[in-house]
Amino acid sequence: MIKRFLGIFSQDIGIDLGTANTLVYVGGKGIVLNEPSVVAINQKTKQILAIGEEAKAMVGRTPSYIVAIRPLADGVISDFEVTEQMLKYFIRKTQIGRFSFTPRPRIVVGVPYGVTEVERRAVEEAAVNAGAREVYLIEEPLAAAIGARMPVQEASGNMIVDIGGGTTEVAVISLGGVVASRSLRIAGDEMNEDIVDFARSQFNLSLGLKTAEEIKIAIGSALEQDEKLTYPMRGRDLVSGLPKEIIVDDEVVRKAISKSVKVVIDAVRATIEEAPPELVADIIGRGIILAGGGALLRGLDQLLSRETQTKVHVADDPLSCVARGTGIVIEDLDNLRDVLLASTLSS
Repeated sequence: MIKRFLGIFSQDIGIDLGTANTLVYVGGKGIVLNEPSVVAINQKTKQILAIGEEAKAMVGRTPSYIVAIRPLADGVISDFEVTEQMLKYFIRKTQIGRFSFTPRPRIVVGVPYGVTEVERRAVEEAAVNAGAREVYLIEEPLAAAIGARMPVQEASGNMIVDIGGGTTEVAVISLGGVVASRSLRIAGDEMNEDIVDFARSQFNLSLGLKTAEEIKIAIGSALEQDEKLTYPMRGRDLVSGLPKEIIVDDEVVRKAISKSVKVVIDAVRATIEEAPPELVADIIGRGIILAGGGALLRGLDQLLSRETQTKVHVADDPLSCVARGTGIVIEDLDNLRDVLLASTLSS
């Protein structure tokens, strides 16, 4: 009875707690926040100086004692206290304008498939300490599939490939559960590092990760494009130590990230091989859905289709699929409770 009463007045939240970005879905409103999962800290005083967009703007531009860190690595918490503070900040930001006596929200958080019980507990405790009344966890491939409006509760095969910042989640889903899956620590961040390494080895050029990401977004591709794309690659010459700029094209970036792209494609093929034949037949009919920021890599859907001999579709607004999925679950918790992970806090 009390829970029902609190539910009337609380503003429940779904969170995609990503390595690169955190998205927050507020019940009845949709996605209200999308900010980098970055926190700037003064190492002398241990004080948090900025969170989100403001902190990301500081990356590579601060004195040595101010560091901009990502408290999540490969989709899981690497710094508990900083993650808790980041969550508090984001939750408070979505609650601006609410009365102070409004009940604390229920929160659904997306976590990578296959996280350990310790990692799950860390997320739950961080959310509770950040102000949640109740915390529920959902595996990210399931949340992404729900956000992409796939019929995950039906007895039929649905395949999702969610390429985020820190992890790539590949899953075949049926009856609200994951039947076959792969979780890789290779995703958008790894591709940025590939570009940094390639620039160093091929051009004697030292790049920042933020610059590498800009290049990937601007001209990155998985297949040769009809129109050649170019972009300035700016950094420090490793020989002279002076600033250097070279113009690179999409072929250079394609070569740089090809190894990571191949690992993702191999994981998709391996997951299909592991799935029961009946579900594979459904996937042939429905196709594979691409979600996450990596889904926006030019030509990736075509390359994946060619390599798997299966139709591949990019989800509508792939960046927000997990957040939308957590939001759909929190707004229909009674009917979708079966897709949630068991809580570790009650054990």
